[in-house]
Amino acid sequence: MTLLELSEQYDYSSQLLRQRIAILQKMARETDDEESRHRLCRRVRDLQPLLRQCRQLRDLTAHYYERSFHRNENYTL
Repeated sequence: MTLLELSEQYDYSSQLLRQRIAILQKMARETDDEESRHRLCRRVRDLQPLLRQCRQLRDLTAHYYERSFHRNENYTL
């Protein structure tokens, strides 16, 4: 698997995460139960770092070999 193919996989994963977050946020807005709303919001907060990491890794793998690309300092050795 090439880095470009890996980038596409990260992009797909970020789309799925974004969709799931949107569903959970909608469910939280529509529920009347405070405990359920709290659990849904907690799940959204747990998924947001995963979404951010998928996006960062997507960009890193897509542009890794470009000379002008400034790599994310979180993912350097």
